[in-house]
Amino acid sequence: MKKIVYLFGISVLLLISCSSNSKMENEEKKLINSGDEYTPMRVLTIENELDSIFLRTPSTDIDIDSIKRNKELQLFIKRLKVTMDKENGVGIAAPQVGIGRNIFLFSRTEEPGMPVQVAINPKIVSKSDSIICFERDGCLSIPGISGNSLRNLWVKVEYYDENGNKKEETLSGYSRSTGFTGIVFQHEYDHLQGVLFIDKLCN
Repeated sequence: MKKIVYLFGISVLLLISCSSNSKMENEEKKLINSGDEYTPMRVLTIENELDSIFLRTPSTDIDIDSIKRNKELQLFIKRLKVTMDKENGVGIAAPQVGIGRNIFLFSRTEEPGMPVQVAINPKIVSKSDSIICFERDGCLSIPGISGNSLRNLWVKVEYYDENGNKKEETLSGYSRSTGFTGIVFQHEYDHLQGVLFIDKLCN
């Protein structure tokens, strides 16, 4: 019975993630409201077939006109942060917890304390011609595995923060000793397209 309920839930989420509606659906709200702001969410992994299908499904935009007053979205951001902290990640994307929406968190790894930034409806508007092979990339949804991945030296990005403010900046960095914020952004952005780091492996 539990398996049937789980299958139904994933099927609904897959339908939601394919929708072009920018307003959150009832099933998304239900999942977000299944815990309070201190409750981590379950991280989907490729080890589970249904999870893997969801992780490979492109996400859709969020209604930017109601970001600040959207209670579910604000709760979701807090739960994403708690989940990322619990998993010791430097970033996490909405699809990794079963929400097919264009939002992720990324750490500014070059700054003291590595502050976490919210990115809603992010876009990469331009990127370097130069490509590097970033060492030891990893993912919360691919536990116990790491590998080198192809990444751009820098990316020029646009996104909205949790207050609805539009941000435009160029992110770079590809060294674990000095910072790799640009890499984290690219990794999380890929999640929204249904792409995983294992799709970009290099030697």
